[in-house]
Amino acid sequence: MSEGSISQEEIDALLSGVDTGGLSADGSSKAAPQVGIDIPTLTKFAGDLKDKLSANLGTMTGVEVKTDAPTVEECGRDQLLAKIPETVIAVMDDFSAGLTGDHLFLLSPEFAQKLVSLINKEENAALDDMALSVISEVVSNHSGAEITVLSAGGKLPGLATNPPEALNQPKAMVRMPQDKFAVFSYPVTIDGTSYTMWEAVSSLVADGMAKALGGGVTPPQPAPMQQAAPAMASPAMSVPPQGMPMQAMMQPQMMGVNMNGMQQMSTPPNVQALQFPNLQPVAGSAEQGNIGLIMDVYMEMTVELGRTKKTIKDILGMGEGTIIELDKLAGEPVDILVNHKPIAKGEVVVIDENFGVRVTEILPAIEHVTSQM
Repeated sequence: MSEGSISQEEIDALLSGVDTGGLSADGSSKAAPQVGIDIPTLTKFAGDLKDKLSANLGTMTGVEVKTDAPTVEECGRDQLLAKIPETVIAVMDDFSAGLTGDHLFLLSPEFAQKLVSLINKEENAALDDMALSVISEVVSNHSGAEITVLSAGGKLPGLATNPPEALNQPKAMVRMPQDKFAVFSYPVTIDGTSYTMWEAVSSLVADGMAKALGGGVTPPQPAPMQQAAPAMASPAMSVPPQGMPMQAMMQPQMMGVNMNGMQQMSTPPNVQALQFPNLQPVAGSAEQGNIGLIMDVYMEMTVELGRTKKTIKDILGMGEGTIIELDKLAGEPVDILVNHKPIAKGEVVVIDENFGVRVTEILPAIEHVTSQM
């Protein structure tokens, strides 16, 4: 294993044979369901919200905020990446009830810093954890205004989102909706400086919004099946003489009678036995999972320095300064576990007075399986 990186073989071992053939180049799933996006309905919806956005930001910052007419468009990941700066403040605010799907807000660091500085009444506020919580509150207020409009009339009862989570990260690391999605762009002006707040929702969420607002894209209906035209008599078919039944007219063709009235034996058809190709063992679909479906699933990662067993008496007798002996020697690699299952080993390091663990070994896939049995 090279210093600070994981080889492709180690990645393959970590995935334990999971098929990634269903992933696109950006890591999203190709099989995500897609629906049409009603751009006019969503544009009107965003236009109705721009004054509420200005009012909310003005109340929080204490200054006059102007929001121009927003735009809505259908985008893919590459198109959105071309619009936003290299580093962004990304706020995940996924819908969890009423609608289910990705809901993402993006702000430039300059816009976020301006908001935090005004709200916290400080110059050039640092974009630390406290600042990110302020941006999450800004997004929460705007989401609340959206939910109020979408829930009117009871079309989306119980509509709710998860608590917003803000991250300061490079744009390439932002988790975006899969395939095509709707992007709202809100132009905001504060103290004479123009900024933009982007909002992205998955196609399914965008369709749910539009339908709650009385719109939505109607899927194309299959063409109705046409009835077969009645068969026309062949020009070569003659009409039977009066009194002669049709069966008698058709008998020569059915019985194989020649023109002289002599019955002749028709040649039997060439019938061959159906041959099936040899069946080849094919891995079941259940064994070929699509890792793209679980890329955004959170898992618990822990680092275990060691273990030991103690009696209740020993545990109750512990106090400050008690030394607990572990089953590992000093300097021995520590275990890295995901959901309490060991996947790797590493060594403890200190970076800027913070503890960390450098991965030194990825456990073979067979050890992952053995540890779960």
